[in-house]
Amino acid sequence: MRIGLYGGSFNPAHHGHRHVTVTALRRLGLDRVWWLVSPGNPLKSRIALPSVEARCAQAQEIARHPRIAVTGIEAALGVRFTVQTLRYLTRRCPGVQFVWIMGADSLSNFHRWKGFAEIAQLVPIAIMDRPGFTMTPLSARAAHRLAGARVPEDAAHTLPTRPPPAWVFLHGPRSPLSSTEIRNGRRGA
Repeated sequence: MRIGLYGGSFNPAHHGHRHVTVTALRRLGLDRVWWLVSPGNPLKSRIALPSVEARCAQAQEIARHPRIAVTGIEAALGVRFTVQTLRYLTRRCPGVQFVWIMGADSLSNFHRWKGFAEIAQLVPIAIMDRPGFTMTPLSARAAHRLAGARVPEDAAHTLPTRPPPAWVFLHGPRSPLSSTEIRNGRRGA
């Protein structure tokens, strides 16, 4: 089983999240993608953050795909950091080939994530192109540190079976939607 893990606040979930997910399913040859609705990003303010349950319910409305599962597992486990979630899942599901999915905007601060080097050692990573971030992630500190583990884009379908560290940058149609802009009333979902 090949499962993509797409974590975030999903505050709110929108069709850009779904677009990234459907692209990952197709380009990486995944069987499923789990949306990991986080209790709150440690690098962002949690002021006025709706409950995990409310965000999961709203994300379910957007996901509407038989191969997308929305989960609040991080809150249920009582974890705050991606590395904790990945440790748990890779131990609990040893036969599953997990892939971490993140937007290109997240790669620019990935080096600030708790245990980012361990994350790269636990699962392969797919970086999805985002408007305004097509070139900047490749100069990110984490991208430099993991440069030798980069997989050519035309081999993206092999990412789930590669031993970590391994990562790919996927270009393609990008969604301009942003949860921050939606919250600020600048774009529709």
